[in-house]
Amino acid sequence: MRTLEIQDLHVAVGGKEILNGITLRINTGEVHALMGPNGSGKSTLAAVLMGHPKYIITAGRILLDGGDITKLAPDERAKRGLFLSFQYPVAIPGVTVESMLRTAYSRLSAKQLSVAEFHRLLLGRMEALRIDAAFARRYLNEGFSGGEKKRTEVLQMEVLDPAFAVLDETDSGLDVDALKVVADGINRRKDSAHGTLIITHFSRILRHVQPDHVHIMIGGRIVKSGDASLAYEIEAQGYERHKSV
Repeated sequence: MRTLEIQDLHVAVGGKEILNGITLRINTGEVHALMGPNGSGKSTLAAVLMGHPKYIITAGRILLDGGDITKLAPDERAKRGLFLSFQYPVAIPGVTVESMLRTAYSRLSAKQLSVAEFHRLLLGRMEALRIDAAFARRYLNEGFSGGEKKRTEVLQMEVLDPAFAVLDETDSGLDVDALKVVADGINRRKDSAHGTLIITHFSRILRHVQPDHVHIMIGGRIVKSGDASLAYEIEAQGYERHKSV
């Protein structure tokens, strides 16, 4: 079993503290959902986990398999098995989806594939996500709809196969069909080799992905944790009652 552990994490940006003592442990074989209203610090946590230099860790640690990765660069975290799906994926003109993924795969995977072998791998993953094969030749996210961008993020996750995936509002802006495709990709990771943290504003993706643990974040703190039923409690009652906790 592998572990991703956050220990009493405090984070500031521009001199203002955004995260106020986050403690969380994710094991492989588990799906965690982190929910909270806008401005609660969810996306900040995702960025900090991946090593965004904008955010300053003032206290606490991030451990991967017991090793401290708090000061590692993003590419070193990726090599150790950490992946972030962006809330707002950026376009990269001139770089095709296949080229980007083949380069990333060659840097992160112990198994080296020929161009033809990687192409077959990519097409198989694209078929599972119902992504047209022509997407492999398109420039990354250029002219993509919101749903296409999010499917491409999940495609990256499936191809790179990280031990731990942090999905920052991957469900936002998706129609019902795209939401189910994204959820299917997450569900394929529910095994002893993978752990997933789903960061979401609403519970609708959790109707398709059964989380093992749900955490509520408000004001930069996790104010409550529970099982999947907590997500439906929030859906029915909102976050207001937890703001004074």
